[in-house]
Amino acid sequence: TVGSEFIKNIWVPDTFFVNEKQSYFHIATTSNEFIRIHHSGSITRSIRLTITASCPMNLQYFPMDRQLCHIEIESFGYTMRDIRYKWNEGPNSVGVSNEVSLPQFKVLGHRQRAMEIGLTTGNYSRLACEIQFVRSMGYYLIQIYIPSGLIVIISWVSFWLNRNATPARVALGVTTVLTMTTLMSSTNAALPKISYVKSIDVYLGTCFVMVFASLLEYATVGYMAKRIQMRKNRFLAIQKIAEQKKAGLDAAHAPPPGPPGEGDHAPKQTEVRFKVHDPKAHSKGGTLENTINGRADEEAAQAPQHLIHPGKDINKLYGITPSDIDKYSRI
Repeated sequence: TVGSEFIKNIWVPDTFFVNEKQSYFHIATTSNEFIRIHHSGSITRSIRLTITASCPMNLQYFPMDRQLCHIEIESFGYTMRDIRYKWNEGPNSVGVSNEVSLPQFKVLGHRQRAMEIGLTTGNYSRLACEIQFVRSMGYYLIQIYIPSGLIVIISWVSFWLNRNATPARVALGVTTVLTMTTLMSSTNAALPKISYVKSIDVYLGTCFVMVFASLLEYATVGYMAKRIQMRKNRFLAIQKIAEQKKAGLDAAHAPPPGPPGEGDHAPKQTEVRFKVHDPKAHSKGGTLENTINGRADEEAAQAPQHLIHPGKDINKLYGITPSDIDKYSRI
């Protein structure tokens, strides 16, 4: 073994890392390299350095993805006619220490191979080491998956609240929607700006749709309850008007007072029939009709078949009630 000062006196190949982005030698109290000359005449050179290599990743299955990264060694100026690289110990030339640990990845394995690369300046010998990583799910379970799932469950609580508790249900729905929006924004801010959809985007998008649907469900319930109440108020107003008209007609047809026993005739009964235009019924070709039964001076025409009589349940809209929507949402 000789010192590093002898390196400048011997020829060394111009080896470099093909996919490196940054590399540096370690500066310590002594030089972190040496040369060893064997009895057979072979020379071993050892250098300690740190490199940052590029590794293109496919994040389609993020964060349940696996990545394959390469470290490639090649001569910069010498072609295969001058230098041929090979692994000194075959498959055992590269090893991964058991003490190596990464916060976001686990090392599944590695392999090495030698290849010949053809470039415009000639054919070059290249050595490549491939290392496969699998992403650790612990961080994403704690920070993204579990919180977003709990937010969806919290949004479902509004289905069990009274539909008249408007402030509570609106506040719960809006808060969960805003929380999911913030969680999605913070997650995507830490990732590269890619154009394709990731696995986590599908999950967060589904959670957001479910949270937004719970808010939309209450909006539907409130709209239906308002329409039904308006229909009830309109129907009660019609009944009140009908009663007033009946009372007026009964008073007008009442017989004049006379001697007892004379002209004891039964008072004529009157039938009051009225029609009120209902926009929803009109769209289906009908109107709302209410009738106070009696006998008119003239025969009343038979009601058309398309009229909707008071027997129809006015507590329903499109055949369902607001309570039915909450009940189906709980399933």
